Amino acid sequence: MTEQQEQQQQEQQQLSLGTAAARNLATTTKSVPQMQGITSRWLLKLLPWVQAAGGTYRVNRRLTYTLGDGRVTFVTTGADIRVIPRELGELAPLRGFDDDLTLDAIAGRFTQQEHEPGDVIVERGRPVDRVILVAHGKLQQIGAGEFDADAVHGTLANGDFFGEQALVGTPEGDEPATWEYTVKAVTACTVLSMSESDFQETLGQSTSLQAHLDEYRASPTRPHNDHGEAAIDLASGHEGEPLLPGTFVDYEGSPREYELSVAQTVLRVHTRVADLYNEPMDQVEQQLRLTVEALRERQENELVNNRDFGLLHNTDLSQRIHTRTGPPTPDDMDDLLTLVWKDPAFFLAHPKAIAAFGRECSARGVYPSHVDVGGNKVPAWRGVPIFPCNKIPVSRTRTSSILLMRTGEEKQGVVGLHQVGLPDEYQPGLSVRYMGIDDKALLSYLVSAYYSAAVLVPDALGMLESVEIAHGGAAS
Repeated sequence: MTEQQEQQQQEQQQLSLGTAAARNLATTTKSVPQMQGITSRWLLKLLPWVQAAGGTYRVNRRLTYTLGDGRVTFVTTGADIRVIPRELGELAPLRGFDDDLTLDAIAGRFTQQEHEPGDVIVERGRPVDRVILVAHGKLQQIGAGEFDADAVHGTLANGDFFGEQALVGTPEGDEPATWEYTVKAVTACTVLSMSESDFQETLGQSTSLQAHLDEYRASPTRPHNDHGEAAIDLASGHEGEPLLPGTFVDYEGSPREYELSVAQTVLRVHTRVADLYNEPMDQVEQQLRLTVEALRERQENELVNNRDFGLLHNTDLSQRIHTRTGPPTPDDMDDLLTLVWKDPAFFLAHPKAIAAFGRECSARGVYPSHVDVGGNKVPAWRGVPIFPCNKIPVSRTRTSSILLMRTGEEKQGVVGLHQVGLPDEYQPGLSVRYMGIDDKALLSYLVSAYYSAAVLVPDALGMLESVEIAHGGAAS
């Protein structure tokens, strides 16, 4: 017998009980069921939650006049882009004008133009002789800075417009309006342009449009503050006994109401499973735990993306800005802070957007600080923490958004809405109702979560849009 054969024979002779057989007599140590879809859900933790009795929350505000600061929308057919006629109502002189035939004629007057990076679209000081709609791309408004040096005053991107003064014309005897800024293309841009003369031709063919513009010119400019709210007349710095102004605070006639939304599901567990396989863990409890986790994930997703009350869709248009170059830079984050400068609570961004911001900081030799939040080290910018949220979408072209908000009713910020004290309440704002056993021996539980969110005043929420998160942005 060879040495190799002797070794194999010794290996075949088992001298003690094997582990495979021993496990038949042992009780294994088990973990509770794990779920990869569970996230930190920082938004749910950080929002102050307000009791919405009756399922509805009304936001009363001071009367605000519409300032016409919206954006227009386009329709694309191949390479051709056309403005949707009704969207022209976003231009202040055309706001409220509803003659579809005339709006369609005006939309047909716009011509499509392509510009390369560095092209000057309009030049400061020249007469305002056309209306320009930005269909695609990014432009910069360059105006006079300190000591006559040029400075970037703002960024224009998809849906923005300028030059609407050309629709009103110049009153007889007045100097024609001039461009306050030079507008230059930062990226390849597509704009739609309509000259003042083309608009005047359409104006001459529509008596309804003429009457609308006459009414617009004649309407008095109602006094308001920088936020568009009706002014409160005050007197200060006076001496003696002058006649003091009388005033009152006007309210919105139709304040917005937020109704609680709901996410629901029916959890089913077979009675055999609940009766026989309940040790060492309660099967119903574990099924319920994971179902509640999924509902809470859906709740956070709705708070971000719901078209009715989601934060992305409820950010006021005047509170949205674009990045200067593409990736999120320290300058962009500072610009966002200028929108929500009164007690900003936190930034909310997709983890990839946070990584892109980190790359931009590293490229500039800037290292953001960290703050301690409940024992967690969280990156911060200017002392404001930046929390991750994977519910903020990333587009097909690898762009995302970054939110900054002020929170709490006492600060006129963003609040979450729920109702506590529900029948069969399992967690605040979440109930689990036993529905009985059907003829297939299935236990059924109705699991419901009720929630919403409200932005109390527009400047409580700001958004940095079109944030590029692709690798290599910092190098460019």
